[in-house]
Amino acid sequence: MQNNPNDALLQALGGMEIDSIDAEAGVARLHFNVLPSFCHSGGRIAQGGFVTAWLDSAMAHALIHHTGRKSNVASLEIKVSFLEQVGPGRVLAEGRIRRLGRRVVFLEGSLFSEDGSRLLATATSTGMLVPTSA
Repeated sequence: MQNNPNDALLQALGGMEIDSIDAEAGVARLHFNVLPSFCHSGGRIAQGGFVTAWLDSAMAHALIHHTGRKSNVASLEIKVSFLEQVGPGRVLAEGRIRRLGRRVVFLEGSLFSEDGSRLLATATSTGMLVPTSA
């Protein structure tokens, strides 16, 4: 089996498990592990860069699967709102395509507690479509 170059990246983010993908609707739901080593303030609060990366990954997966893996996304801007502290455990990141053009995509993301009961962070992003090489 060939190693995927993204495996190291996903492991650096605490591992990723696909919860569900609705390619037609452009929605991806992914689980990530919030490791204590990702946290500050006595190991209680995940560093914001990890929260941003989980949201960014979910939004990218929504696009990648919607385009049948023909396009990836290069982020032009991303805005994250941190609503509640994210501590060690598992989180659920949901990415959605808001609008898809020929060269630009507008994406939204939400980060929830593992069971989906608490909204922890939200994101919006503008990205440029990047054709994947076959």
